[in-house]
Parts: sequence; structure tokens; C-alpha cells
Amino acid sequence: MVPLEATLRQRRQAGRKLLVPYVTGGLGGDWLDVVRAYADAGADAVEIGLAFSDPVMDGPTIQAASQRALDQGATPAGVVAALGGADVDVPLVVMTYYNIVFRSGHRRFAAMLIDNGIGGAIVPDLPLEELDDWAGAAGASGVETVLLASPVTPDDRLARLVERSHGFVYGVGLMGVTGERDRVAESTAVLAKRLKAATDKPVIIGFGVSTPAHAAEVASEADGVIVASALMRKRLDGAGPTELAAVVAGLRAALDRV
Repeated sequence: MVPLEATLRQRRQAGRKLLVPYVTGGLGGDWLDVVRAYADAGADAVEIGLAFSDPVMDGPTIQAASQRALDQGATPAGVVAALGGADVDVPLVVMTYYNIVFRSGHRRFAAMLIDNGIGGAIVPDLPLEELDDWAGAAGASGVETVLLASPVTPDDRLARLVERSHGFVYGVGLMGVTGERDRVAESTAVLAKRLKAATDKPVIIGFGVSTPAHAAEVASEADGVIVASALMRKRLDGAGPTELAAVVAGLRAALDRV
């Protein structure tokens, strides 16, 4: 397993802006090759979505990708087990909803991740006030739980979020669901500055980062970006590992110029 936070810190220390592309696990028979292609194209970590029938924080593109993966037979256990054979040299982090964690059992789910080389988990619908049981099981197993902060998170709550977040802090750059946008929201830079002032953990911003220009703009204040919907739209349109790797390479090049 490649550790999440330690790896991101090391790369940031070397002057690198961080890139975390997303793929829906189980979407297409070659989805694991997409993970490998991302790593080869310059990703610093890869986020893998576990398909869920009610992805409340996701917009239409990720919802469609999740539903198609489910229709193709994807299951959380199957996707996680497949990642055990990914053989990549970057950290892997799953994005999942709490229903999947709860039904699996906290300790069992955490052990399943670690056993398959996955060092991080994002559980966006698990509030800070109800984090303890999962965080205890995750921490005992070595899973780093990434927490999310939004533009409307009050300062006192933000301080508690960044303290309890591990791996990195996920900044939600705008209010709303995931999806492509024409421009970067003004709230993104403000949130990045607030997070950077509150923690030395890597601050990575997602939601609405859709182009290389967006990535460079966001990374001028943050440590890096997460790109999801822009990649999954191309995936739904038939793009394979090679085409998606070219998009990631373009994002990488833009970040390297920041």
C-alpha cells in the first residue's frame, strides 16, 4: 500500500501541485486499466468511486456513471478486490457513501480496503458528529479518512474538520453537487486560503474543476485539484484508458506550470 498523506506531503514538498483524477469503479471492463493510465499520466493519487444507487452529493454525470457501473454488475467488494491487483505506485482512495460502510461493518470495510492496497476513504455523507465509530475502526486498520469542507463551513467547525481529516483535506469549491462548470467559482479561492491558513495538511479542491485552465487557477491557491465529472463524461461517451490518460496528462502539464 502506498500511504496517502505521506506521499502527498512528500510531493508537495518537492514543489509539485497535486492531481487526483477520479474513476467510477466497475465502469467498463477496462476500468482498472484507467487507474493504471492515470498513474502513468502524472496523477499523484487516484480516487475510485464505489457505485451507489443514491449518490446524493453527485451531479448527473457521476450519477450516470454510477448507475451504468451498477448495471454492469459492479459491487463495492468486487471493485475493492480488483484494486488489489492494480499494481500502481500512487496512493488509492475510495469515495463511498456511508450506507456501504455501515452495511459492511466498520472494521470489516476498513480491513477490506487495507488488504487490497487502498489507504484512504472519502465518506461525504458521514457528518463530523457521527464520525467516531468509523474513524476508530479506520485508524486502527491504517485507513486515512479524508473529510470535506465547504465555502459555508464556519471557522470553528473548519478547525475541527481539518484536525480530524487524514490523507488530505477535500475542499468543496462551490455549493451544490459535482459537475462540470464554465468557470471556477469565486468561493474556491476563498476556501483554499481559509484551509491553508487552518492546516498544513495537503489541501485539494474539487467540484467544478473541469479544464487544465481551471486546474491551474485553483492550484494557484490550493495544493492541488480533484477532477471527476470532466473525466467521467468522456468515459460515458466511450473514452478508454488512452484517451483519459491524455486528459490527465494535459491537467498535469497545466499544474506543472503553476
